[in-house]
Amino acid sequence: MGGAHILDPYRPGHTIPHRLPAQCKIVAAFGYVVCIVITPIAAGWVFAAHLFVVVGLCAAARLPPLLVLRRLAVELPFVAFAVALPFVVPGERIDVVGVALSRPGLEQAFGLLARATLGLMTVIVLAATTPVRELLVGLERLRLPPVIIAVASFMIRYAGVVIDQMHRMGVARRSRGYEPRSLLATRALAASLGTLFIRSYERGERVHLAMLARGYTGVLPGTLPGSAPRRVEWAVAFGVIAVGAAIAVAGWSVDLGVFS
Repeated sequence: MGGAHILDPYRPGHTIPHRLPAQCKIVAAFGYVVCIVITPIAAGWVFAAHLFVVVGLCAAARLPPLLVLRRLAVELPFVAFAVALPFVVPGERIDVVGVALSRPGLEQAFGLLARATLGLMTVIVLAATTPVRELLVGLERLRLPPVIIAVASFMIRYAGVVIDQMHRMGVARRSRGYEPRSLLATRALAASLGTLFIRSYERGERVHLAMLARGYTGVLPGTLPGSAPRRVEWAVAFGVIAVGAAIAVAGWSVDLGVFS
C-alpha cells in the first residue's frame, strides 16, 4: 500500500496485543473508550484505576514510555482548551495559589483531560499493535459500511502522494528565493494549499476514471482472507471491556453515595 507508512504508527512485536485479530482489538478499544467516557468526573480516583489498566496494556504491548508520550502530543489543543476552562466557566470560585478559579471549570477541565488522555492512550495501543492494512480488514469483518472502508483505504494509500507533492511545492518555492519571514507569508501558504487541493482533486478524478475502466462498481474486493477469531481471543477483548465497565460502575456507585 503506497504511502501507508506515513500514516501507519504500527510497531512490530510478538506480544499478546500484537497477536490478537484486528476486529477483537477494535471492539476492545471502542468498548473501553466508552467505559472511560461514561465514568463520572466526580469519582476522580476511578480514573486512576483506568490509568492503571491502560498503562498495563501499554506494558503488555511493550510500548516505550517515550513513544507513548510523543504520540500523546496530539492532544495539546485539548490541554490548551482545558487550561482555559477554570477561568471562563461561571460558578463557585476557589483560590488556587492566590488565583480565583471556577470549581465547575476545574472539574470540567479534569474530566476533559482525563478522558482525552486515557482514550488516546487506548487508541495508541490499538494503532501501535495493528498495521493499518489489518485495521481496515478488521473494520470490514465487523461489517462497517464498504464506502467508509474505501474512503479510509484511499486516504491512507494516497497520503504519501499528497505529502510528497506538498514537499515538492515547498522545494520549488525555496528554489525561487521565497523565504517566509512574516505574517504576510500566509497569503502564499493559502495559495499553495489551494493549488494542492486542486491537484489532489484532479488526481482523484483520474484515479476514479482508471478504476471505472477496470470494472470498479463502488465496492472494493475483499482485502485479506482469514479465519474467524477464536473464542479465547474474543474472551480477551470482552474481558478488557468488562474491566472498564466494572471501573465505571464503581465510579457511579461512589458518585451516587452507594458506598457511603
